Amino acid sequence: MTSKRYTPVELAGVKTSPLGERRNKVHLRDFARVCGIGATFRDFFDSLPDQLAARDLKQVVSAVVSAHRRRRPVIWAMGAHVIKCGLSGLVIELMRRGVISAVALNGAGAIHDFEIALIGATSEDVAAGLGAGEFGMADETGRLMNAAINAAWQQRGNSTSVASDKADAGFGELLGRKLLEINAPHVDHSILAAGVLLGVPVTVHVAVGTDIIHMHPSADGAALGAASHHDFRLMCGIVATLGDGGVYFNVGSAVVLPEVFLKAVTVARNLGHPVHDFTTVNLDMKDQYRSWNNVVKRPTGDHGRGYSIIGHHELLIPLLAQAVLERLTVAEDDPGGQTHGF
Repeated sequence: MTSKRYTPVELAGVKTSPLGERRNKVHLRDFARVCGIGATFRDFFDSLPDQLAARDLKQVVSAVVSAHRRRRPVIWAMGAHVIKCGLSGLVIELMRRGVISAVALNGAGAIHDFEIALIGATSEDVAAGLGAGEFGMADETGRLMNAAINAAWQQRGNSTSVASDKADAGFGELLGRKLLEINAPHVDHSILAAGVLLGVPVTVHVAVGTDIIHMHPSADGAALGAASHHDFRLMCGIVATLGDGGVYFNVGSAVVLPEVFLKAVTVARNLGHPVHDFTTVNLDMKDQYRSWNNVVKRPTGDHGRGYSIIGHHELLIPLLAQAVLERLTVAEDDPGGQTHGF
């Protein structure tokens, strides 16, 4: 029964307009194309639809390639899961090619990288060891990593003053040097060691009490704090150069590295560095509060462009890396960048 307070409107007076005059978000030119059997990767990537995440991924690739060509920094901050997905080799190759200018790890990332270099394996069964209090108690991991950190603290004379070049090294460099010093069997797969060999800074940012090596008898909170604080100050210096075309990636870190980045941007701007007109990218398997706000949204604001692309690391990062490397090859072979639509 129709309410007496309201009556249905008559549609006879509704105005319409020609379909061809309407502004549309989706066009046939943006659709995916089917690649033939045996198509090249370049053809495949170019065939992706120019929509949503595929469009964002293409724009991110362009931002990275542009930064590389213009010698602007590309900072790759990543959580431990990236290493556990078997992607270290791709990160090292991008470092070797001069695409990645600096790497930032959380404490867990450094541990997984270190263990891969030592024994070619990592990621223990937490539940299996937790009941007996054995989780995280592998001797070599804690003993060797803490030894590297503690030695630098002792050379500083238990103060924050610089006593020597070695003492002035940060968390990441100290661990990379340690792996090279002991000639770890799988050191070629270590991002930490690659940073030392290639001269690419690898910083490590820890929250004391969150990593397994903090439980070991050799752990020294002062040494851990001093080494990590060194790397925070180094990251502030790197972030200070992001302006005018740099790119910052947050890959799989939900809390620690987004917080470090936000503070680094603040310090850099507070000291007068023009950290503007840059690109930030969050790559993760789901949206997170801090990565969205502290990486994609807040630091860019009116100062740049932020992207968030959601997907599995083991699929998304190889796609991104290959696309960047293909574009760089095109740039070398065809400076005009016209080959294959790249």
